[in-house]
Amino acid sequence: MKHHKLMRWHVWLGWLIGVPIIIWTASGLLMVAQPIETVRGNHLRSEPPALDAIQPVAPKLEGRQAKSLTLQQNSAGPFWVIAYADGGKRRADAMTGALLPPVSGAEANMLASAARSDAAAIRSVTLFAAGQAPMDQRSGRPSWQVVFDDDARFYIDADSGELIAVRTRFWRAFDFMWGLHIMDLQTREDTSHPILIGSAAIALLGSILGFVMLFTRRRRKRRKPS
Repeated sequence: MKHHKLMRWHVWLGWLIGVPIIIWTASGLLMVAQPIETVRGNHLRSEPPALDAIQPVAPKLEGRQAKSLTLQQNSAGPFWVIAYADGGKRRADAMTGALLPPVSGAEANMLASAARSDAAAIRSVTLFAAGQAPMDQRSGRPSWQVVFDDDARFYIDADSGELIAVRTRFWRAFDFMWGLHIMDLQTREDTSHPILIGSAAIALLGSILGFVMLFTRRRRKRRKPS
């Protein structure tokens, strides 16, 4: 009788957790199908140019407090990236210290092409405000989305000219599956919420019951008269 009750509970738990287990298994399988370096599009990134040997001039902060100053270089030459204490960013000429204007569409086109390791053609260049960034950007920064013919998307920071992210077609499928895996398709970042915790607890309980049933079934067979 004890085995029969355990089996009934096991079946009901199986019905409750069956769909989540299929989702976890299928999403996990897709996420490990390719190396994470390929998912991140590392193979599409060119090597960043080495910094020129210069004597940089400190950038002009114009009364704003800087959180950090970073000297970088791209295809246009060396420049400062100023991260302000209030969360904003700006770039400045490394030779004169003068603040540079926000990145234009033509410049974003050039920066994305230089940041790519091959000569793929560009299909579109679109500016997004910080609060309207596409789901696959998620940096909270204003950016230029540069879409190539193979549907790879390079995001260039609209203020600093930095390469924020590279998103391949497979990365977007990976990201969707990650959202399914953690049961958070809205932000795809919350790994601790009641639905996920409850589903995992039910799955654990069902697995424990199944394990216990192996022994109760064995004892039941031994007691059955021949």
